[in-house]
Amino acid sequence: FDPEEMESRSATEILTWAIGNYHPRLVLSASFGAPEGMALLDMMHRIEPTSRVFVLDTGRLHAATFDLIDRVRDRYGKPIEVVFPHAEDVQQMVRSKGMNHFYESLENRKLCCRIRKVEPMRRYLRDFDAYVTGLRREQSPTRSDTEKVDLDVGNGGLVKINPIADWSHERVMAYVREFEVPINRLHAKGYPSVGCEPCTRAVGPGEDPRSGRWWWETEGTRECGLHEKDDQAGGLGI
Repeated sequence: FDPEEMESRSATEILTWAIGNYHPRLVLSASFGAPEGMALLDMMHRIEPTSRVFVLDTGRLHAATFDLIDRVRDRYGKPIEVVFPHAEDVQQMVRSKGMNHFYESLENRKLCCRIRKVEPMRRYLRDFDAYVTGLRREQSPTRSDTEKVDLDVGNGGLVKINPIADWSHERVMAYVREFEVPINRLHAKGYPSVGCEPCTRAVGPGEDPRSGRWWWETEGTRECGLHEKDDQAGGLGI
């Protein structure tokens, strides 16, 4: 593929190309905590009803997120591929550091994200050739150079497809409304994105939408490590 040529294509055109070239070894990465993933799930389902989607169950998600997973399954008749961390890794981490150790330091928080999210996703994606994300350039400075189609070095050189990289939040929500796409009910309560329950809070009017994620931190980039350009996750480091 030619990354520059892909930049001129619409989201639907990119997804049609991706499904035609990679399905069934193509999967949508959806958190069920952001409207972007739900819009993409709907788009992909319209192109290919057997398109695949997975979600990382960290063990600390909101009940509202689990409710949405079931609503989506029922609405689309689609199996949701739920991916879990290794129980042994989580067990060792909480035994050695405590249940809520992630509040204590940026290092501890990144360790928790790595064990509960980054490592499970890498294991799961080994069986795929490409995956789709809902990354958008306006979400944060660290995502401002997101390409619509790229290679994910950190995940073994998979093709990483970001069809709505150039969309605004307003455009995402317009799609959700037009096609009555189910989304997480916490969005209506001031949560722009919904991650793990202890690490997510509502934001006030005018606040940075990412300020509700890892809200106690004053340093770092408010990212979990899933979308690092290079392989920076390293070992488990427990």
